Amino acid sequence: MELKTKRVKVPIKKGDLVEVIHGKDRGKRGKVLSVFPQEGKVIVEGVNMVKKHTRPTQDNPQGGIIERENPVRISNVRLVCSRCGQKTRIKRVKLPDSRFRVRVCKKCGEIIDKV
Repeated sequence: MELKTKRVKVPIKKGDLVEVIHGKDRGKRGKVLSVFPQEGKVIVEGVNMVKKHTRPTQDNPQGGIIERENPVRISNVRLVCSRCGQKTRIKRVKLPDSRFRVRVCKKCGEIIDKV
């Protein structure tokens, strides 16, 4: 049986600055390290930190406890506009001189994607 993969439009991309709006880390801002569109999750730098116990390996002969980021649901983060500095929703607009759609801040109208 073949699984169908659904194409998911995600308003957040790798490298964006986002702010957490729900959960234990509410109000924290960080850069998006990776996006998982099929799961609807993102990994944000310095947010949702967990301790992971590692066993000794050749790379890490001591083993021990490391801290790393866990994924956060996309619905729990909001993009931060670079111009106005506020968390905002985005809209996609097609520019007249371009064939691409760009992301635009709904609060100030600033183009987020630099084409």
